[in-house]
Amino acid sequence: MNYDNRIRSETAEPLAGNIGPDGETREGRSRKWLWIGLAVLLLAAIVGGYFAFKGEDADALAAGERSEQAPSVTVISPGSGTVEGVITATGTLAARRSMPIGANGEGGRVVSVPVDAGDWVREGQVLAVIDRSVQSQQAEAARAQINVAQADADLAQSNLERAQQLIDRGFISKAEIDRLTATRDAARARVSVARAQLGELQARNARLNIVAPAAGLVLERNVEPGQTVSAGSGVLFTIARGGEMELLAEVGETELARISAGVPAEVTPVGTDKRFTGQVWQIAPVINEQDRQGRVRIALPYAPELRPGGFATASIGGGSFTAPILPESAILSDDEGSFVYIVGENNTAERRDIETGIVTSQGVSVVSGLDGSERIVERAGGFLTAGETIRPVLAESSAD
Repeated sequence: MNYDNRIRSETAEPLAGNIGPDGETREGRSRKWLWIGLAVLLLAAIVGGYFAFKGEDADALAAGERSEQAPSVTVISPGSGTVEGVITATGTLAARRSMPIGANGEGGRVVSVPVDAGDWVREGQVLAVIDRSVQSQQAEAARAQINVAQADADLAQSNLERAQQLIDRGFISKAEIDRLTATRDAARARVSVARAQLGELQARNARLNIVAPAAGLVLERNVEPGQTVSAGSGVLFTIARGGEMELLAEVGETELARISAGVPAEVTPVGTDKRFTGQVWQIAPVINEQDRQGRVRIALPYAPELRPGGFATASIGGGSFTAPILPESAILSDDEGSFVYIVGENNTAERRDIETGIVTSQGVSVVSGLDGSERIVERAGGFLTAGETIRPVLAESSAD
């Protein structure tokens, strides 16, 4: 009996230590707290997910509301197209070869002026006649001096011939023959001098009249009958040789690089719709430092509408090149230059600076700043600001 009680007592004591006041074992209590912790974590995860979902939903709703409130904007994607190189320039009409004419002799009183501005003249035609009454008398005197000198030369020749017949008879010495020969030669020289003097007077008299150095159109007449003129009187007439005209067109240095001599050009003078076909014959070798422009000279045949000093517009062939082409409504400008609005990330308007080229019938070419793949605001760009959210609507048709 005592043996059995001892065994039960030793066996019961360890079991009594694992049981808590509420009758639960230590292992049961640990398992219970484990389940409670898992439940709390699960609940926290559910609550966190719920609020996160609600937050994302609220953000999406706010973004949707902003998108709903953003303005609808028509956009285009121009791509790249071939632009025919037509360069528009303006300039002044002038004579291609202008010839100023003045008095190139000693001058005198103008007797008559047989031509007027607008007349066609031939080479050598008299433009103004100068009084030559005094010069004519001088020429007559010089002509008479020739006759006198010739008579002296004839007499000297006769004296020499007679003396040569007497030298063999001993009546005339060798020294006398030499003297008579010298006299004859001097008389002949005086004849040549008199003739040269007459020729000089005749040449001067010929220069008294003002004549046309070449055929052409008289542009200016600055002399009247009765006026006294001289070499210092300035320009009396201006002639356009052959009547040829030209346009002195001013072109920017960027466009100037695309123009070459020989290309055709169409010129339209101010005040008329008539066009005249010309050809570029000279390109300025320098650029004006002030306005960064160079001069292109376009040769034109004569036409009454082409008046030197008039203003005209020219369309010059400048080859072809590839570039995006935009409508004028898409291009804006400010103090910094030309720019467009493109659609950036999150459908926001972004400013893009550009450099425009020539204007074609399809629109304005863009030299730099775009590659044609952008979505560009077609119109109403002036009402947008950089960074503003927009709702882009692709246009039904865009420039290629």
